Amino acid sequence: MANPKRRHSKTRGRKRRTGTGLSKPGRTVCPRCDTVKEPHRVCPTCGYYANREVISMDKA
Repeated sequence: MANPKRRHSKTRGRKRRTGTGLSKPGRTVCPRCDTVKEPHRVCPTCGYYANREVISMDKA
């Protein structure tokens, strides 16, 4: 295997790693109650997922 003859600078290594940062998680709007929620998750406000009630939310 080949080895580099000279060391790469800090800038060169950091330029290579510029695209590896974390991105923000996606958000969607619940079609039933119009609140912002994570995609493919049960809505924390109304308890519905794919137009089905998954969690019963008691209104006290």
